Amino acid sequence: MSFEKLKVIEPILKALKNEGYSNPTPIQEQSIPIILQHKDLFGCAQTGTGKTAAFAIPVLQLLHEQRQSEKQHNNAIKALVLTPTRELAIQIQESFETYGKFTGLRQTVIFGGVSQWSQVNALRRGVDILIATPGRLMDLMNQNIVRLNDIKLLVLDEADRMLDMGFVNDVKKIIAKTPNQRQTLFFSATMAPAIRKLADGLLKNPVKVEVTPVATTAETIKQAVCFVEKKSKPGLLLHLLTNTPISMALVFTRTKHGADRVARDLNRSGIRAEAIHGNKSQQARQRSLDQFRNKQIKVLVATDIAARGIDIDELTHVINYELPNVPETYVHRIGRTGRAGALGTALSFCDQEERAYLKDIQKTINIQIPVENDHPFKEVTANNGARKPMTPFEAAKTGNRFTPRNNNKRRPSYNKRVVQ
Repeated sequence: MSFEKLKVIEPILKALKNEGYSNPTPIQEQSIPIILQHKDLFGCAQTGTGKTAAFAIPVLQLLHEQRQSEKQHNNAIKALVLTPTRELAIQIQESFETYGKFTGLRQTVIFGGVSQWSQVNALRRGVDILIATPGRLMDLMNQNIVRLNDIKLLVLDEADRMLDMGFVNDVKKIIAKTPNQRQTLFFSATMAPAIRKLADGLLKNPVKVEVTPVATTAETIKQAVCFVEKKSKPGLLLHLLTNTPISMALVFTRTKHGADRVARDLNRSGIRAEAIHGNKSQQARQRSLDQFRNKQIKVLVATDIAARGIDIDELTHVINYELPNVPETYVHRIGRTGRAGALGTALSFCDQEERAYLKDIQKTINIQIPVENDHPFKEVTANNGARKPMTPFEAAKTGNRFTPRNNNKRRPSYNKRVVQ
Protein backbone atom coordinates (compact mmCIF):
# COMPACT_ATOMS: atom_id res chain seq x y z
CA MET A 1 0.00 0.00 0.00
CA SER A 2 1.22 3.50 -0.86
CA PHE A 3 -0.03 6.97 0.06
CA GLU A 4 -1.07 7.42 -3.58
CA LYS A 5 -3.43 4.44 -3.28
CA LEU A 6 -4.97 6.06 -0.20
CA LYS A 7 -5.92 8.96 -2.50
CA VAL A 8 -3.77 11.51 -0.67
CA ILE A 9 -3.66 14.74 -2.66
CA GLU A 10 -0.55 15.94 -4.49
CA PRO A 11 0.48 18.84 -2.15
CA ILE A 12 0.64 16.43 0.79
CA LEU A 13 2.25 13.65 -1.27
CA LYS A 14 4.98 16.11 -2.23
CA ALA A 15 5.67 16.90 1.42
CA LEU A 16 5.71 13.21 2.34
CA LYS A 17 8.16 12.43 -0.45
CA ASN A 18 10.42 15.26 0.71
CA GLU A 19 10.53 13.59 4.13
CA GLY A 20 11.25 10.18 2.61
CA TYR A 21 7.87 8.63 3.41
CA SER A 22 6.33 6.40 0.77
CA ASN A 23 4.33 3.71 2.57
CA PRO A 24 1.80 4.29 5.36
CA THR A 25 1.92 2.49 8.70
CA PRO A 26 -1.00 0.19 9.64
CA ILE A 27 -2.77 2.90 11.67
CA GLN A 28 -2.41 5.33 8.76
CA GLU A 29 -3.56 2.78 6.20
CA GLN A 30 -6.71 2.07 8.21
CA SER A 31 -7.53 5.58 9.43
CA ILE A 32 -6.91 7.88 6.46
CA PRO A 33 -9.65 6.46 4.17
CA ILE A 34 -12.21 6.54 7.02
CA ILE A 35 -11.46 10.16 7.90
CA LEU A 36 -11.52 11.22 4.24
CA GLN A 37 -15.07 9.82 4.11
CA HIS A 38 -16.05 12.36 6.81
CA LYS A 39 -16.71 9.63 9.39
CA ASP A 40 -16.04 9.83 13.12
CA LEU A 41 -13.21 7.58 14.26
CA PHE A 42 -12.24 5.89 17.52
CA GLY A 43 -8.58 4.94 17.28
CA CYS A 44 -6.81 2.85 19.89
CA ALA A 45 -3.11 3.42 19.27
CA GLN A 46 -0.06 4.89 20.91
CA THR A 47 2.57 7.27 19.68
CA GLY A 48 5.19 5.27 17.84
CA THR A 49 2.62 3.72 15.50
CA GLY A 50 2.42 6.75 13.19
CA LYS A 51 -0.78 7.97 14.83
CA THR A 52 -0.14 11.69 14.40
CA ALA A 53 0.16 11.40 10.63
CA ALA A 54 -2.92 9.17 10.65
CA PHE A 55 -5.05 12.17 11.56
CA ALA A 56 -2.86 15.07 10.41
CA ILE A 57 -2.76 13.99 6.74
CA PRO A 58 -6.55 13.62 6.26
CA VAL A 59 -7.33 16.74 8.32
CA LEU A 60 -5.02 18.76 6.08
CA GLN A 61 -6.55 17.21 2.98
CA LEU A 62 -10.15 17.87 4.00
CA LEU A 63 -9.43 21.49 4.90
CA HIS A 64 -7.44 22.03 1.71
CA GLU A 65 -10.25 20.66 -0.43
CA GLN A 66 -12.78 22.80 1.43
CA ARG A 67 -10.64 25.87 0.95
CA GLN A 68 -10.35 25.19 -2.79
CA SER A 69 -14.15 25.07 -3.07
CA GLU A 70 -14.75 28.30 -1.15
CA LYS A 71 -14.90 31.64 -2.91
CA GLN A 72 -13.65 33.51 0.14
CA HIS A 73 -11.40 32.40 2.96
CA ASN A 74 -11.95 33.60 6.51
CA ASN A 75 -9.62 33.56 9.49
CA ALA A 76 -11.76 31.29 11.66
CA ILE A 77 -10.28 28.14 13.25
CA LYS A 78 -11.60 25.12 11.35
CA ALA A 79 -9.74 22.25 13.04
CA LEU A 80 -8.87 21.83 16.71
CA VAL A 81 -6.45 19.24 18.11
CA LEU A 82 -6.52 18.79 21.89
CA THR A 83 -3.58 17.06 23.56
CA PRO A 84 -2.55 16.84 27.24
CA THR A 85 1.04 18.14 27.34
CA ARG A 86 3.08 20.91 25.76
CA GLU A 87 5.64 18.42 24.44
CA LEU A 88 2.98 16.47 22.57
CA ALA A 89 1.38 19.70 21.35
CA ILE A 90 4.70 20.88 19.92
CA GLN A 91 5.33 17.53 18.24
CA ILE A 92 1.87 17.54 16.65
CA GLN A 93 2.33 21.11 15.44
CA GLU A 94 5.62 20.15 13.81
CA SER A 95 3.85 17.28 12.03
CA PHE A 96 1.13 19.55 10.65
CA GLU A 97 3.79 22.02 9.57
CA THR A 98 5.78 19.28 7.80
CA TYR A 99 2.91 17.55 6.02
CA GLY A 100 1.05 20.75 5.18
CA LYS A 101 3.90 22.90 3.91
CA PHE A 102 2.50 22.93 0.33
CA THR A 103 -1.19 23.32 1.21
CA GLY A 104 -1.19 26.98 2.21
CA LEU A 105 -3.02 26.13 5.44
CA ARG A 106 -2.01 27.98 8.59
CA GLN A 107 -1.52 26.31 11.94
CA THR A 108 -0.26 27.26 15.39
CA VAL A 109 0.19 25.72 18.82
CA ILE A 110 -0.77 27.10 22.24
CA PHE A 111 0.18 25.75 25.67
CA GLY A 112 0.69 27.00 29.20
CA GLY A 113 3.84 27.73 31.14
CA VAL A 114 4.95 30.52 28.80
CA SER A 115 3.78 34.02 27.95
CA GLN A 116 0.62 34.07 25.86
CA TRP A 117 1.75 37.14 23.89
CA SER A 118 3.23 35.41 20.83
CA GLN A 119 0.45 32.81 20.82
CA VAL A 120 -2.25 35.51 20.83
CA ASN A 121 -0.52 37.36 17.99
CA ALA A 122 -0.47 34.18 15.90
CA LEU A 123 -4.16 33.61 16.55
CA ARG A 124 -5.06 37.16 15.58
CA ARG A 125 -3.25 36.78 12.26
CA GLY A 126 -5.59 33.88 11.58
CA VAL A 127 -5.10 30.11 11.67
CA ASP A 128 -6.89 27.17 10.09
CA ILE A 129 -5.63 24.51 12.51
CA LEU A 130 -5.11 25.02 16.24
CA ILE A 131 -3.17 22.53 18.39
CA ALA A 132 -3.72 23.21 22.09
CA THR A 133 -3.46 21.95 25.64
CA PRO A 134 -6.78 22.24 27.51
CA GLY A 135 -5.63 24.66 30.23
CA ARG A 136 -4.22 27.38 27.97
CA LEU A 137 -7.12 27.01 25.52
CA MET A 138 -9.67 27.49 28.31
CA ASP A 139 -7.76 30.56 29.48
CA LEU A 140 -7.80 32.18 26.03
CA MET A 141 -11.45 31.25 25.52
CA ASN A 142 -12.34 32.96 28.79
CA GLN A 143 -10.53 36.07 27.50
CA ASN A 144 -12.63 35.90 24.28
CA ILE A 145 -9.44 35.53 22.24
CA VAL A 146 -10.38 32.08 20.88
CA ARG A 147 -13.77 31.16 19.43
CA LEU A 148 -14.64 27.68 18.24
CA ASN A 149 -17.87 28.42 16.36
CA ASP A 150 -16.48 27.33 12.98
CA ILE A 151 -14.79 24.07 14.01
CA LYS A 152 -15.39 21.34 11.43
CA LEU A 153 -12.81 18.82 12.67
CA LEU A 154 -12.11 18.01 16.31
CA VAL A 155 -9.24 15.70 17.31
CA LEU A 156 -8.72 14.41 20.85
CA ASP A 157 -5.25 12.90 21.07
CA GLU A 158 -4.03 10.89 24.08
CA ALA A 159 -7.55 11.06 25.56
CA ASP A 160 -6.73 8.59 28.34
CA ARG A 161 -3.82 10.73 29.46
CA MET A 162 -6.02 13.83 29.51
CA LEU A 163 -8.37 12.02 31.86
CA ASP A 164 -5.47 10.82 34.04
CA MET A 165 -4.18 14.40 34.30
CA GLY A 166 -7.58 15.73 35.41
CA PHE A 167 -8.49 17.60 32.23
CA VAL A 168 -11.84 15.91 31.68
CA ASN A 169 -13.95 18.88 32.83
CA ASP A 170 -11.97 21.35 30.73
CA VAL A 171 -12.25 19.04 27.72
CA LYS A 172 -16.02 18.81 28.12
CA LYS A 173 -16.34 22.60 28.42
CA ILE A 174 -14.22 23.11 25.30
CA ILE A 175 -16.19 20.57 23.28
CA ALA A 176 -19.45 22.22 24.34
CA LYS A 177 -18.29 25.39 22.54
CA THR A 178 -17.81 23.56 19.22
CA PRO A 179 -20.64 23.01 16.69
CA ASN A 180 -22.71 19.84 16.98
CA GLN A 181 -22.22 19.26 13.24
CA ARG A 182 -18.56 18.36 13.20
CA GLN A 183 -16.33 15.39 12.51
CA THR A 184 -14.64 14.02 15.64
CA LEU A 185 -11.50 11.87 15.80
CA PHE A 186 -10.78 10.26 19.17
CA PHE A 187 -7.45 8.58 19.95
CA SER A 188 -6.55 6.75 23.13
CA ALA A 189 -3.93 4.19 24.15
CA THR A 190 -6.42 2.31 26.35
CA MET A 191 -10.07 1.25 26.21
CA ALA A 192 -10.91 1.80 29.88
CA PRO A 193 -14.60 2.26 30.83
CA ALA A 194 -14.11 5.99 31.45
CA ILE A 195 -12.63 6.37 27.96
CA ARG A 196 -15.49 4.45 26.36
CA LYS A 197 -18.01 6.63 28.20
CA LEU A 198 -16.34 9.83 27.03
CA ALA A 199 -16.09 8.55 23.46
CA ASP A 200 -19.74 7.48 23.40
CA GLY A 201 -20.78 11.01 24.31
CA LEU A 202 -18.69 12.61 21.56
CA LEU A 203 -18.74 10.30 18.56
CA LYS A 204 -21.54 9.60 16.11
CA ASN A 205 -21.52 6.10 14.61
CA PRO A 206 -17.71 5.91 14.82
CA VAL A 207 -15.51 3.45 13.00
CA LYS A 208 -13.08 1.72 15.37
CA VAL A 209 -9.42 1.27 14.45
CA GLU A 210 -7.02 -0.54 16.77
CA VAL A 211 -3.28 -1.05 16.33
CA THR A 212 -0.91 -2.70 18.79
CA PRO A 213 2.49 -0.96 18.87
CA VAL A 214 5.80 -2.75 18.79
CA ALA A 215 7.37 -2.32 22.23
CA THR A 216 10.45 -4.53 22.29
CA THR A 217 14.08 -3.51 22.27
CA ALA A 218 16.87 -5.33 20.42
CA GLU A 219 19.09 -7.61 22.50
CA THR A 220 22.16 -6.12 20.80
CA ILE A 221 21.54 -2.75 22.48
CA LYS A 222 23.15 -2.23 25.88
CA GLN A 223 20.93 0.09 27.92
CA ALA A 224 21.71 2.23 30.96
CA VAL A 225 20.08 5.12 32.81
CA CYS A 226 21.91 7.91 34.64
CA PHE A 227 20.05 9.74 37.39
CA VAL A 228 21.14 13.36 37.21
CA GLU A 229 19.87 16.82 38.12
CA LYS A 230 18.37 18.67 35.16
CA LYS A 231 20.92 21.47 35.45
CA SER A 232 23.79 18.92 35.37
CA LYS A 233 22.75 17.30 32.08
CA PRO A 234 25.01 19.53 29.92
CA GLY A 235 28.01 18.63 32.09
CA LEU A 236 27.23 14.91 32.00
CA LEU A 237 26.84 14.94 28.21
CA LEU A 238 30.16 16.74 27.77
CA HIS A 239 31.83 14.32 30.20
CA LEU A 240 30.62 11.28 28.25
CA LEU A 241 31.65 12.68 24.89
CA THR A 242 35.15 13.63 26.05
CA ASN A 243 36.00 10.85 28.52
CA THR A 244 34.54 7.73 26.91
CA PRO A 245 35.20 6.04 23.54
CA ILE A 246 32.11 7.41 21.75
CA SER A 247 32.90 7.88 18.07
CA MET A 248 29.49 9.22 17.07
CA ALA A 249 26.29 9.82 19.01
CA LEU A 250 22.69 10.59 18.15
CA VAL A 251 21.28 12.75 20.97
CA PHE A 252 17.53 13.12 21.43
CA THR A 253 15.65 16.07 22.92
CA ARG A 254 11.89 16.53 23.20
CA THR A 255 11.76 19.95 21.51
CA LYS A 256 13.48 21.70 18.61
CA HIS A 257 14.55 24.56 20.89
CA GLY A 258 16.21 22.04 23.19
CA ALA A 259 18.02 20.48 20.23
CA ASP A 260 19.40 23.87 19.19
CA ARG A 261 20.57 24.61 22.72
CA VAL A 262 22.37 21.29 23.17
CA ALA A 263 24.13 21.57 19.79
CA ARG A 264 25.16 25.14 20.53
CA ASP A 265 26.61 24.21 23.95
CA LEU A 266 28.59 21.31 22.47
CA ASN A 267 30.10 23.46 19.73
CA ARG A 268 31.15 26.04 22.31
CA SER A 269 32.93 23.23 24.18
CA GLY A 270 34.84 22.16 21.07
CA ILE A 271 32.68 19.19 20.02
CA ARG A 272 31.28 19.46 16.51
CA ALA A 273 27.51 19.04 16.57
CA GLU A 274 24.49 19.86 14.42
CA ALA A 275 20.76 19.95 15.23
CA ILE A 276 17.93 18.75 13.03
CA HIS A 277 14.28 19.52 13.69
CA GLY A 278 11.09 20.82 12.11
CA ASN A 279 12.32 24.41 11.79
CA LYS A 280 15.22 23.33 9.61
CA SER A 281 14.74 23.08 5.86
CA GLN A 282 14.94 19.66 4.27
CA GLN A 283 18.16 20.71 2.57
CA ALA A 284 19.72 21.77 5.88
CA ARG A 285 18.65 18.54 7.56
CA GLN A 286 20.08 16.43 4.76
CA ARG A 287 23.35 18.35 4.88
CA SER A 288 23.67 17.75 8.64
CA LEU A 289 22.80 14.08 8.20
CA ASP A 290 25.43 13.68 5.47
CA GLN A 291 28.05 15.34 7.68
CA PHE A 292 27.12 12.92 10.47
CA ARG A 293 27.35 9.88 8.21
CA ASN A 294 30.72 11.06 6.89
CA LYS A 295 31.91 11.64 10.49
CA GLN A 296 32.55 15.33 9.85
CA ILE A 297 30.58 15.95 13.03
CA LYS A 298 30.57 13.79 16.13
CA VAL A 299 27.06 14.49 17.44
CA LEU A 300 23.70 14.88 15.76
CA VAL A 301 21.02 16.35 18.06
CA ALA A 302 17.49 15.58 16.93
CA THR A 303 13.84 15.75 17.84
CA ASP A 304 11.78 12.60 17.36
CA ILE A 305 9.93 13.86 14.28
CA ALA A 306 13.07 15.03 12.48
CA ALA A 307 14.90 11.80 13.29
CA ARG A 308 12.46 9.55 11.42
CA GLY A 309 14.18 7.61 8.71
CA ILE A 310 17.71 8.03 10.11
CA ASP A 311 19.51 4.77 9.35
CA ILE A 312 23.25 4.75 10.05
CA ASP A 313 24.86 1.32 10.33
CA GLU A 314 27.91 2.53 12.24
CA LEU A 315 26.01 4.50 14.88
CA THR A 316 27.32 3.23 18.22
CA HIS A 317 25.48 5.41 20.74
CA VAL A 318 22.04 6.89 21.25
CA ILE A 319 21.75 9.31 24.15
CA ASN A 320 18.37 10.35 25.52
CA TYR A 321 19.27 13.80 26.82
CA GLU A 322 15.59 14.09 27.71
CA LEU A 323 13.43 11.01 28.19
CA PRO A 324 10.45 10.80 25.85
CA ASN A 325 7.07 11.30 27.47
CA VAL A 326 5.60 8.40 25.46
CA PRO A 327 7.15 4.97 26.19
CA GLU A 328 7.02 3.62 22.63
CA THR A 329 9.10 6.56 21.44
CA TYR A 330 11.96 5.22 23.59
CA VAL A 331 11.93 1.97 21.60
CA HIS A 332 12.12 3.82 18.29
CA ARG A 333 14.87 6.14 19.55
CA ILE A 334 17.27 3.49 20.79
CA GLY A 335 16.52 1.33 17.75
CA ARG A 336 18.67 3.74 15.72
CA THR A 337 21.70 1.89 17.10
CA GLY A 338 22.37 -1.86 17.26
CA ARG A 339 21.12 -2.29 13.71
CA ALA A 340 21.70 -5.30 11.46
CA GLY A 341 23.06 -7.33 14.37
CA ALA A 342 25.68 -4.75 15.37
CA LEU A 343 26.25 -3.84 19.02
CA GLY A 344 24.95 -0.52 20.27
CA THR A 345 24.64 1.49 23.48
CA ALA A 346 21.64 3.51 24.65
CA LEU A 347 22.20 5.93 27.53
CA SER A 348 19.36 7.86 29.13
CA PHE A 349 19.54 10.90 31.39
CA CYS A 350 16.74 11.01 33.97
CA ASP A 351 16.03 13.95 36.27
CA GLN A 352 13.47 14.02 39.08
CA GLU A 353 10.67 15.28 36.82
CA GLU A 354 11.26 12.41 34.38
CA ARG A 355 11.02 9.54 36.89
CA ALA A 356 7.42 8.85 35.86
CA TYR A 357 8.47 8.68 32.18
CA LEU A 358 11.13 6.11 33.09
CA LYS A 359 8.64 4.03 35.03
CA ASP A 360 6.28 3.97 32.03
CA ILE A 361 9.13 3.03 29.67
CA GLN A 362 10.28 0.11 31.82
CA LYS A 363 6.71 -1.13 32.19
CA THR A 364 6.18 -0.97 28.43
CA ILE A 365 9.39 -2.74 27.40
CA ASN A 366 9.19 -5.12 30.39
CA ILE A 367 12.84 -4.48 31.24
CA GLN A 368 14.43 -2.92 34.32
CA ILE A 369 17.03 -0.64 32.74
CA PRO A 370 20.36 -0.91 34.64
CA VAL A 371 21.29 2.19 36.64
CA GLU A 372 24.74 3.63 36.02
CA ASN A 373 26.17 5.48 39.02
CA ASP A 374 29.79 5.58 37.91
CA HIS A 375 29.83 9.20 36.69
CA PRO A 376 30.72 12.46 38.45
CA PHE A 377 27.27 14.07 38.12
CA LYS A 378 25.19 11.43 39.90
CA GLU A 379 22.71 12.36 42.57
CA VAL A 380 23.80 11.53 46.13
CA THR A 381 21.71 10.99 49.24
CA ALA A 382 21.73 13.49 52.10
CA ASN A 383 21.59 12.46 55.76
CA ASN A 384 17.82 12.91 55.87
CA GLY A 385 17.35 10.56 52.93
CA ALA A 386 16.56 13.24 50.37
CA ARG A 387 18.46 13.22 47.10
CA LYS A 388 20.80 16.08 46.29
CA PRO A 389 23.25 16.83 43.49
CA MET A 390 26.98 16.47 44.07
CA THR A 391 28.88 19.67 44.73
CA PRO A 392 31.51 20.73 42.16
CA PHE A 393 34.20 19.69 44.68
CA GLU A 394 32.65 16.23 45.08
CA ALA A 395 32.30 15.82 41.33
CA ALA A 396 35.90 16.84 40.72
CA LYS A 397 37.07 14.56 43.52
CA THR A 398 35.38 11.46 42.08
CA GLY A 399 36.52 11.96 38.47
CA ASN A 400 35.29 8.49 37.57
CA ARG A 401 35.21 7.40 33.99
CA PHE A 402 31.85 6.26 32.67
CA THR A 403 31.64 2.55 31.94
CA PRO A 404 28.10 1.15 31.48
CA ARG A 405 27.59 -2.10 33.29
CA ASN A 406 24.73 -4.45 33.99
CA ASN A 407 23.36 -3.84 37.47
CA ASN A 408 19.97 -5.48 37.33
CA LYS A 409 19.68 -5.64 41.10
CA ARG A 410 19.59 -1.86 41.46
CA ARG A 411 16.17 -0.40 41.03
CA PRO A 412 15.51 3.34 40.90
CA SER A 413 12.90 4.78 43.22
CA TYR A 414 10.01 6.49 41.53
CA ASN A 415 8.14 9.62 42.48
CA LYS A 416 4.47 9.99 41.67
CA ARG A 417 3.76 11.71 38.36
CA VAL A 418 3.74 15.47 38.73
CA VAL A 419 1.12 17.18 36.61
CA GLN A 420 2.54 20.36 35.08
